[in-house]
Amino acid sequence: MNVTTQFITILLSLILVGNRGLAQSLDKETYTYKKVGDHELKIHVIKPADWKQSDSRPAVLFFHGGGWTGGTPGQFDQHSQYLASRGMVCFQVQYRLLGKAATENVDPTPTQCIRDAKSAMRWARKRASEFGIDANRIASGGGSAGGHLAAFLGTTDGTDDPNDDIAISARSNAMLLFNPVYDNGPGGWGTKRVGDRFLEFSPAHNISADDAPSIVFLGTNDKLIPVATAQTFQNQMAKKNVRSELRLYAGAGHGFFNAKTDGGRWYRLTVTEMDNFLVSLGWLAKAESNIE
Repeated sequence: MNVTTQFITILLSLILVGNRGLAQSLDKETYTYKKVGDHELKIHVIKPADWKQSDSRPAVLFFHGGGWTGGTPGQFDQHSQYLASRGMVCFQVQYRLLGKAATENVDPTPTQCIRDAKSAMRWARKRASEFGIDANRIASGGGSAGGHLAAFLGTTDGTDDPNDDIAISARSNAMLLFNPVYDNGPGGWGTKRVGDRFLEFSPAHNISADDAPSIVFLGTNDKLIPVATAQTFQNQMAKKNVRSELRLYAGAGHGFFNAKTDGGRWYRLTVTEMDNFLVSLGWLAKAESNIE
């Protein structure tokens, strides 16, 4: 084990040891980034301990999973705590869920989920100086359906909220994708919802040369996303000369990356690779620099 991996492993272990009290101990600032009628959508911000408004730090917007119908922003608490310890500002996004009160009797496709994701990115980017972040180094991250939203921000145009200021880019500058359901075409996940409109929603069908670099984490026993789907995405990105890394984990199923699964083993492995990816982009310093 090299010094970088050893440092990351120790830090992640400390985070997992404190996991039981994390909901109370993780310091979050909460804002309303959007109102839909009387419904306020919240965004939670986690900052590094040494944060200053004059900073120009990298940032990430996290989107929780849940099939576009469930889940909560706190799914990425451990990831946010870790990345904040490494110097990033983290945003956890609440978005409208299909079938809930705020979205009943409307388009059954994830249109509103996508619109909210794009609104959240524009909200954060517009306030880059307020949050001490670099507007050109904002990643999108998420798992499962949240991974779809994160991938959409890095690859796909359209589906903007009509109230958004589209002069502000909603494109992410990097993608951190944990078993993302990013192929919504025939045979892919979510096809029943999007039908023949899949080109509007499917990141895998909107790959182009200006897409953000990505890293994808997938278990080989994932019942929703075949390994072949992830390999095709990676190959299509390569054809456009866009960097896309794929990390496969033998025997792991859907949602394997969560901190509570398998004693935190998969969490530690995936977060170590996430850290290495961000270091390679120049967004984070090498972990050795944090060791005395």
